Amino acid sequence: MIVREIIGNSSDMPADGLEQDLLELEWYETTKRIQRKHTRAGREIAIKFLREGQRLHQGDILFREGNSIVTVDIKPCEAIVLAPQTLLEMGTICYEIGNKHLPLFIQDDKVMMPFEMPMFRWLESSGYRPEKQVVRLLSILKSNVEPHSHGNNNSLFSKILNLASKE
Repeated sequence: MIVREIIGNSSDMPADGLEQDLLELEWYETTKRIQRKHTRAGREIAIKFLREGQRLHQGDILFREGNSIVTVDIKPCEAIVLAPQTLLEMGTICYEIGNKHLPLFIQDDKVMMPFEMPMFRWLESSGYRPEKQVVRLLSILKSNVEPHSHGNNNSLFSKILNLASKE
């Protein structure tokens, strides 16, 4: 089956009485626009999102047929978890991790990132109190700039591409 859009989310649409089949994904697979996977029950799913910036979230409903639905289940993974004590500490931690171009998640007033021993040691040596935990990384801090336009295709990104392609 080919999925081109998300139908809804199980948090908004109760799945009572429906047979739920899970599509298990790693945190980094939630941003892929095109992928082929199998659900827990063995259904083959091809995801082909056409728009830029689409992202899968925990509980997203991808398919419904009769009394059966397929929902996204993001797998827990090892992560570095920091609980900043002040707003300044939160900003500093986010800046330092972001400055290294590493993915950053903010959940339950905590800063999280996929576990990497060098980063864990660096955070410890910098005076922070990182913990290694197994968690679901759900709320990625979207800090990158995506090219976009407002219908006229005259965005700065488009202009740069046009200038570069003329040479």
